[in-house]
Amino acid sequence: MKGLAVHLCLFVLALATVSTIAGLHVRAAGKRLRAGGQPEQTAAIADHAQASYCTPAFMQVLHRVLDSCGLLSAGGRRSCQPGELKNVASISGEDFNALFRPLKDRGAVLLFDKESSDLDDAANALLDAKWQERHGARYFLVVARASQTGSARYNQELSHKRANSILFHVQEREKDDPSVERQLGLLWLGEEYAQLSTELCPWTSSRPEARCTAESINRSAFVSWVDCRL
Repeated sequence: MKGLAVHLCLFVLALATVSTIAGLHVRAAGKRLRAGGQPEQTAAIADHAQASYCTPAFMQVLHRVLDSCGLLSAGGRRSCQPGELKNVASISGEDFNALFRPLKDRGAVLLFDKESSDLDDAANALLDAKWQERHGARYFLVVARASQTGSARYNQELSHKRANSILFHVQEREKDDPSVERQLGLLWLGEEYAQLSTELCPWTSSRPEARCTAESINRSAFVSWVDCRL
């Protein structure tokens, strides 16, 4: 009988020990769970704040343009050809100009010589300056244009070369960063679609002293980090 009592006491003691250990694990797990949720909240707060120009109207235009051009798809270089744009009836030239207006103080216009895709020293310097002004933005928008002279095919090819000149310059600058292409949203537009307005003439440009016309402003590339989260 005495032996049974001893065994019973040992059983109760073991059960109490197991319960205590289990309770400690549950409380520790609860602490880990609460602590584990904190980094997500911190990360969300640490993410850059939505810029003031990211209004619902601007976001709608931005999303329509980038999604129609495939710029929001994961992986690979983000790019949009003129032929793809012409097949999207919902995008108008006004949509593109509406896309640029809120970026007046954020972006810049890089001007090219006629029939040239070469960035001059001033354009390279301005591109470098704008690239450094990331401030937590997710991607760098490049909209290259060709002048309103020559055939449609020629202007498409020329605008593509101008977009690539910017891409290659940034790649060379950031040669140790493999994510560069995923940060760049490239659009190249010929004469037949989405002409830039001369309202961009007073904006920051690589040739501030040059006379700005409808032809010259469409012989350029607009570049800007975009701070909106889509």
